[in-house]
Amino acid sequence: MKKVSRFSQLLKTINGPFSLGRSTVFWLVLALVIGYLFAFPRFASRYDVINLTYFMSWTFVAMGLSLIWGCGNILSFGQMAFVGIGGYAYGIIATNTIGAMGNTVLALIGGVVVPFLVAALLGYFVFYGRVSGVYVSIMTLVFTLVLETFMGQTAGDKWRVGKALLGGYNGMTNIPSITLGRPGASTALSGASLYYFVLTLMVLAYLMLRYLVNSKYGVGLIATGSNPERTEVLGYDIRLIQLLAFAIAGGLAGLTGVLYVAWGHYITPSTMGLTNAALPVIWVAVGGRKSILASIIFAILLQYFTQMLAVTGSEYALILLGAMLLVVVMYMPEGVLPPIARWLSGLGSRKGEEATATASPRGGANG
Repeated sequence: MKKVSRFSQLLKTINGPFSLGRSTVFWLVLALVIGYLFAFPRFASRYDVINLTYFMSWTFVAMGLSLIWGCGNILSFGQMAFVGIGGYAYGIIATNTIGAMGNTVLALIGGVVVPFLVAALLGYFVFYGRVSGVYVSIMTLVFTLVLETFMGQTAGDKWRVGKALLGGYNGMTNIPSITLGRPGASTALSGASLYYFVLTLMVLAYLMLRYLVNSKYGVGLIATGSNPERTEVLGYDIRLIQLLAFAIAGGLAGLTGVLYVAWGHYITPSTMGLTNAALPVIWVAVGGRKSILASIIFAILLQYFTQMLAVTGSEYALILLGAMLLVVVMYMPEGVLPPIARWLSGLGSRKGEEATATASPRGGANG
């Protein structure tokens, strides 16, 4: 009975009030979409599968930004720095250990833990230093640019970590794929297997973040983002709450870095450049920063949109993304998805009320 009670409580928390989509219809549609995504490699071309794998790998950094910005009101331009840290950490560890271990499990863990710890360290100085507002955005942007500049100067054989050559602006190449198993019986993930791995992680991360946002901690984070002074007066340690959220977002960004380098087998300092630093902000702002689901959907859609436009020149894609962000900020500050979701919910409620009124013999009089 205790297990059943705990499971029901878990489901209740996941379906809490601070997430977009809580109805039975929503969960049925979500299950159908996930089912379609799992079936996708069976009928799609290898090119489309590889492409969608790439798009989904970037949803983790978007989910992390949605957590800290949408819930905690912390706008960070440093998420791509943690992507870079995660990618380089994975590349260094995997290059040096895959021969002895036969897998990259340690590298995969390191690619998440290292940016988590770096984000925690940066967050300690930011939040316990009582930095807030736009200054957090500035500090995270400076951190990104400093890291990009530093990694660009790591050219030459002296910048070698064991077998891994950092490569400066040419980047680190020949990074091993994610490999699971034991020596002599290991499997390197690529194509459909990597697709399923990334998709499974994406679904699990979404459900875990929904639980986190609707938990007691999530309520404290949302309260801190809404009114930090009042939340602190109520007894919450708002700096610890912000620090933990920032570290989790850093770890999620690091996971994106791991999946990115495992997909493409390389990483360069330009990954942490100024243009790329703004992309997660655009994805999350356009989709709706207060919704984890919106950040996933629009991270994928806007990347697909950018890739389609890149045929005629990537500069047009960036211009249109900037224009899209400007329009959303001016006319749809909540993003695109939340107003649509509310409209659909209201439409469903009105139809339900009409059906009830029609079925009731006193419906006309009460109308």
